[in-house]
Amino acid sequence: MQSERSFFGLELLPKSGKCALLRVDWIFKNMSDAPSKPQVMHSFSGKGKSSSGASALFILLLALCLGVGAGYGLAKVSAKTGTPLIPLLNVYKVKTFGSTDTSTFKDAAEGTLQNGGIDGEGQYHLVRPGGDSQNVYLTSSTLDLSKFMGKKIKVWGQTQAAQKAGWLMDVGKVQVE
Repeated sequence: MQSERSFFGLELLPKSGKCALLRVDWIFKNMSDAPSKPQVMHSFSGKGKSSSGASALFILLLALCLGVGAGYGLAKVSAKTGTPLIPLLNVYKVKTFGSTDTSTFKDAAEGTLQNGGIDGEGQYHLVRPGGDSQNVYLTSSTLDLSKFMGKKIKVWGQTQAAQKAGWLMDVGKVQVE
């Protein structure tokens, strides 16, 4: 009797009413075809399927096109949103100079370092948003601040009494961004 359907090598007989019979005689038939010993060595004589150079080249070109396309698409999405999809992992290392004593140098300010004080107070000043009234005038007994001229920096120091300057600081630590 011929079966109408098969299920993972098991032949299903035609349905008769509500139940179907499953034919399992293939198990006994296939047991006699099994080799007696498993093969340890395989032949490399070329009898099996071999991949052609054209198919390997096609797969390589497909992978290259997908990679370039994905990179281009991600760059366009990132450019529209203005934020990178993959955060930069500390590409620009922050450099710190000076003392690590946070108890003495506890005051902090950020800005762009410029040359010149105000009426003899401070040798340098930090330019901050808000105009001249927001400048911090700086001296340093431990660091040469001229190395940081024109750079955006963060300074830690100790506030000093001043006559003319709104904020006068003795800098002990500098962080260059």
